[in-house]
Amino acid sequence: MQPSLTLGPAPTRRGFLTLASGAVLAAGHGEARAEAALGDDGLYHEPWFLQSFLDLREDLEGAASNGKRLAIMWELRGCPYCRETHLVNFADAAITTYIRDNFEILQLNLVGSRVVTDFDRQELSEKDLAQKYGIRFTPTFQFFPPSTNGIEAKAAMAREVARAPGYLKPQHFLAMFRFVRERAYERGSFKDFLAANG
Repeated sequence: MQPSLTLGPAPTRRGFLTLASGAVLAAGHGEARAEAALGDDGLYHEPWFLQSFLDLREDLEGAASNGKRLAIMWELRGCPYCRETHLVNFADAAITTYIRDNFEILQLNLVGSRVVTDFDRQELSEKDLAQKYGIRFTPTFQFFPPSTNGIEAKAAMAREVARAPGYLKPQHFLAMFRFVRERAYERGSFKDFLAANG
């Protein structure tokens, strides 16, 4: 009699992407350093950014199941401050380590044509999704709650718990991610958080 082979649960789409991106990271240095590469779309890409099927509900649930928060980074080809975010902020190992340990970052293009499924199941191009959420500047980071509970019933802009429109210098950039991770938005503004943790 041959031993039986146990395969475990069927892999999910997200699980497959996680395994694939994990293999890429394992092949690299494993350190939290920026290794941004300029893509054909004119955007810088980090190898540790979320590889997604562009279903926001699925991405938020996946982040939550890993004990992380979901953030969207909106960018635009030729944006000098997007470049600065990648080549300065993400080049800081302390910043990148903190973000990788606590967040999943989904990169979207302000004028992109890829189809994204919003929390309310509406399918929109990246460009139309940006308009729906009132994204006007790049880079902009949107931060979402720790779970999808009731999120689809809220107005689009009420779904996020914090937003960073425009470039933040490294110290304030890290502080914004701490502000969200520590749920300080439940107690006050980002300005208050900076004043208390300056």
